[in-house]
Amino acid sequence: MPTLDWIGKDKVINHHQQVPYRVLERRYSFDEQGQHEENNGSENMVIRGDNLEALKALLLQYEGRVKCIYIDPPYNTGNEGWVYNDNVNDPKMKKWLGEVVGKEGEDLTRHDKWLCMMYPRLKLLQKLLAEDGAIFISIDDTEYANLKSICDEIFGANCFVSNISWQRTYSTRNDSKGIVNEVEHLLVYSKQPGWQPNRLPRTEEMNARYKNPDNDVMPWKGSDAFAPGASTHQGMVYAIQHPITGEMIYPSAGRCWTFGQDQMLEIMCRWCRYELRELNDTHKRAVICGVEDSNVRQGVQAIVLAETLGEARLKAQKIIDRGQWPLFYFSKNGQGGIRRKTYLEDVGGQPPTNLWNYSDVGHTDEAAKTLKAIFGGRMVFDTPKPPRLIERILQIAGDQDTLILDSFAGSGTTAHAVLNMNKKDGGHRKFILVEMMDYADSITAERVKRVIQGYGEGKSAVEGTDGDFSFYDLGEPLFIGENLNPKVSVDRIQEYIWFMETKEPFSSGEYASLNPYFLGRSNSTDYYFVYEPSRATTLDYAFLATITQKTEGYVIYADLCTIPEEQLLRMGITFKKIPRDIEKL
Repeated sequence: MPTLDWIGKDKVINHHQQVPYRVLERRYSFDEQGQHEENNGSENMVIRGDNLEALKALLLQYEGRVKCIYIDPPYNTGNEGWVYNDNVNDPKMKKWLGEVVGKEGEDLTRHDKWLCMMYPRLKLLQKLLAEDGAIFISIDDTEYANLKSICDEIFGANCFVSNISWQRTYSTRNDSKGIVNEVEHLLVYSKQPGWQPNRLPRTEEMNARYKNPDNDVMPWKGSDAFAPGASTHQGMVYAIQHPITGEMIYPSAGRCWTFGQDQMLEIMCRWCRYELRELNDTHKRAVICGVEDSNVRQGVQAIVLAETLGEARLKAQKIIDRGQWPLFYFSKNGQGGIRRKTYLEDVGGQPPTNLWNYSDVGHTDEAAKTLKAIFGGRMVFDTPKPPRLIERILQIAGDQDTLILDSFAGSGTTAHAVLNMNKKDGGHRKFILVEMMDYADSITAERVKRVIQGYGEGKSAVEGTDGDFSFYDLGEPLFIGENLNPKVSVDRIQEYIWFMETKEPFSSGEYASLNPYFLGRSNSTDYYFVYEPSRATTLDYAFLATITQKTEGYVIYADLCTIPEEQLLRMGITFKKIPRDIEKL
């Protein structure tokens, strides 16, 4: 598979592994009681900080667990003056490039810089994505080709799902030059090949196509009685005799009957008596199958009348007049060809397409008006997306309990969409927003607060959705060089150790009554982290005497160990030295 190369790629291709793991520090929580310091236990998060480090921090709890990811990264258009700087010359980005890429970064084009910024973030997003999950990325033509190339490399070309065209505007200016950009892209990748989206609800217009002309038990519409695949399903290519005209009806060229012959015979016998009979029609069947006469399947009989045409015509006409025709029926009041009933209840929802019209998912003007209404007429963000766009993503890529991650959160549209949908259907969808800019609290989180409580006045007032979230900052790094950071609390280090060993969520304090150093049991192995920030700890016989629980194996972290290795082996103990043997995330 061809891969994209650019200046600085060799510096960032594995940079996600060098990103420091930082703990997340909750600053406040918000719910029906307003903003407060007490932890409300909300699973909804708004995180302020560099999204590269925030994504690394989220791995501890969410690696492989995020069902849906939506990001709206900078489009790299070169425009200046936006609240979210969109030309990757932001001072924070330039500082990061200088640290990671080095002096070489001074000569990068803005496309090189953009790729250097995106690559490690996409690597971490791929790790966070669940096995049945999908990522949706908004982008325009500027970086679409580059983004497609690196996503093929990171997610796999076989995990490419679609390039969705979103009709972002409902009108174009008459003074526009050249070919007007009416759509933006939504690039979609899955974690595993073969991902299938949910179907969308059917519209009244779609349902109106289903009628009930024969007074059947449910609405239906006529569809083709034939299916493709004549050459590979030659046993399903044969004649069926019309009970009114007597004509022998064959599938059209290259096609076969949709059901097997036994089932077709049973259905036709609901019109009148039929039987299987040899017609010696090898050449006719060979033409339909697209093969030589000698290569067509032999011995395939036709379904023909087992009574006179006059008897059959009377029975069939009686059924046509009575109603509730069989599954395969004859069009034109019994004088036409064979059609098949397709019942409305069997159709299911509408399959999503790669064209999303503004009438269905909103447009940029709608998004701007919504944001102005939330913030009392102020336009606090220049490029918001409409909530209906994210709602459509959640419709096809999630369920009522889906967790969605947005690591370029901007004005907080993703949270708005989640709260709207939960209010509509009583769902329990959850969101994680990450925003590196200073407005993470004043715009991103503030929007979420106002959506929860309600906004606007008078006739334009919008009722609150209810809901909650907690606001976080990126805290201290877990490691300083090769050593543990003494500023990080012991319980956060325990959480890290437990995850690195088991990949399971950690319940702080759950086992404290058994032993202050006991982390828990996983797969018949008990884990102990014997750590004190102010002194060295030792795995010795005195410590072993404090272990009262018996299990098959033990993993014990400590600064030192005085027990001989062969004795540890006999007791089923694996010693890991702090900090040397602590695996880096």
